[in-house]
Amino acid sequence: MRREFTSSSSPADRRLNALVRHLATASIESRTAVAFSPTSGFHGDSVFSHVVRAPEDPILGVTVAYNKDPSPVKLNLGVGAYRTEEGKPLVLNVVRKAEQMLLNDRSRVKEYLPIVGIADFNKLSAKLIFGADSPAIRENRVTTVQCLSGTGSLRVGAEFMARHYHQKTIYIPQPTWGNHPKIFTLAGLSVKTYRYYDPNTRGLNFQGLLEDLGSAPSGSIVLLHACAHNPTGVDPTLQQWEQIRQLMRSKTLLPFFDSAYQGFASGSLDQDAQSIRMFVADGGECFVAQSYAKNMGLYGERVGALSVVCKTAEVASRVESQLKLVIRPMFSNPPIHGASIVATILKDSNMFNEWTIELKAMADRIKSMRGQLFDALRTRGTPGDWSHIIKQIGMFTFTGLNSKQVEFMTREYHIYMTSDGRISMAGLSSKTVPHLADAIHAAVTHLGQNNS
Repeated sequence: MRREFTSSSSPADRRLNALVRHLATASIESRTAVAFSPTSGFHGDSVFSHVVRAPEDPILGVTVAYNKDPSPVKLNLGVGAYRTEEGKPLVLNVVRKAEQMLLNDRSRVKEYLPIVGIADFNKLSAKLIFGADSPAIRENRVTTVQCLSGTGSLRVGAEFMARHYHQKTIYIPQPTWGNHPKIFTLAGLSVKTYRYYDPNTRGLNFQGLLEDLGSAPSGSIVLLHACAHNPTGVDPTLQQWEQIRQLMRSKTLLPFFDSAYQGFASGSLDQDAQSIRMFVADGGECFVAQSYAKNMGLYGERVGALSVVCKTAEVASRVESQLKLVIRPMFSNPPIHGASIVATILKDSNMFNEWTIELKAMADRIKSMRGQLFDALRTRGTPGDWSHIIKQIGMFTFTGLNSKQVEFMTREYHIYMTSDGRISMAGLSSKTVPHLADAIHAAVTHLGQNNS
């Protein structure tokens, strides 16, 4: 029984009585609240019930399907990542050395980088893509900021243009890497296409390219693959590049180069940068997105750079100040490890030379796979002209196979690739070329030729 206190009780007793009544009331209110809580026993829909399941990324989804396949002969030619002859991922020896040097340096810390990243990395990246003797670098007309691989570099450049460039339309080749239209659209640009690939010749539709860029509004932005066009592996010749440059400069079109494969296409860092250097040599302005994913095998480190070549050093300085305002709310500042690896290699002449040797070995192995596949198809008497396999360059081959043929090869031969017929030559080996050639031969024989 609860004790009651009379009016003659002491002040302490009265306070205790008030406390008891308060606790009793609070207990009742608490039980009531639990009983009628809107979340108590609530089994209604989530506030995200309206969210629909997104489709798999068309490229990364290939790997998802591949991983689910229990077949011992399965082959993944979807994702653009280099593999050894044994089908294993490769970490370059020079990268291992650089990492060990960084690990042994006890003075290194994990502090935040500046918004624009590591100064040495930026300086050396610009030198690598534009050339050591570039007048634009000598005159301080280039600003370079460290970004999250090629994708991040493209996005930062696109966001800058959406804020500060008078034209909001970017022309991209048809076809192009699947992420390009998404990157530019989300950054606030309007995306249009220009003709690039000719499915009949499996080569460049150069006349269509010139016509489309010629009819683009003055000042439009144009995305150009610096080398090893993804997904087709079809590049303009140097003479064609010169015609493209003249046309673009005459119409004041702004070049935005995507350089994802410098050195990885031909085996030569300088040769793969020639298209960019042509545009820089004329004194005009351009944007360049660089990635070290392929040529240093730093896929997961997300190392890249965005360079903007300007008319004057003063303009370049102001552009950099605005690039910082794009980067700061996007990812604040870039990661330190991967860019430190790159800077370590690029600034040491012995390590740089070792890198170029390993880089050429990767490029040469891919060229060898092209030759072996072409020979295997010719030996089998596969219908059609397959010379485009050895004419195209870089990591990918646009086979010309259609989606039904691709589906047949996946179902019957457990070979995985994107539905447009693009295959990663870097995923092939001498052991797997015959299996792929058998699959292509069967697909073409059973389902007919496609634009051969």
